[in-house]
Amino acid sequence: MRSKICVLVLSVIVSGGLAAACSPTTGGTASPAPSASASTGALSADPEVPKVTQPPLDATKYVSDPCKLVSTDLLTSMRYTDAGVYHPAGNTPLTAAGPSCSWRIKGEGVGLQVILGTGNRERGAGGLAGSYAAYRSGTIARFLERAPDVEGYPAIYFDVQDERSMGTCGLVVGIADDLSFSIQAQGYQGQDDSCAAAAQAAAGVVKTLKGA
Repeated sequence: MRSKICVLVLSVIVSGGLAAACSPTTGGTASPAPSASASTGALSADPEVPKVTQPPLDATKYVSDPCKLVSTDLLTSMRYTDAGVYHPAGNTPLTAAGPSCSWRIKGEGVGLQVILGTGNRERGAGGLAGSYAAYRSGTIARFLERAPDVEGYPAIYFDVQDERSMGTCGLVVGIADDLSFSIQAQGYQGQDDSCAAAAQAAAGVVKTLKGA
């Protein structure tokens, strides 16, 4: 499955941490990044960013095992029968957003990935506010569109560009004002198919976090 984690990690760019890693290097003198608390406060104050009106969800227990965010029953119903591949959080563009898990359907080029945005939160660029800030920077993320709420939690479609018609759908769901998770569905048949898969997986994540 083609990796798109660098797209979904883009919200850390607004805190100055990884812009060079995801885009060409240019000359100049770097300025210190703002503190996490200052960045989070400024981003959350943006009136255009959808706010989490439901009780914030605690994802702490899944940081070390994000593969458990999507239940086995749901994965099976979506034809994912192999175990997920765990990717721990790190300091590279492919791991900085937070820990993730990916699944593939063998021989079909179809894949699903969930990324828990705890790394973005630690950098002061968490939640949907971080995604909005990355989109407005215009550096890499050039597509953002409000999506239907997922189990009562606000969501957006978010990507380098809109690839939904090509079967790739990136969905970011805010579960607290400073925390979100991302779903990437790839290799599906067009927009309706890919975004339905992303929404189905996202709903499963929310139900898991709620303890349902």
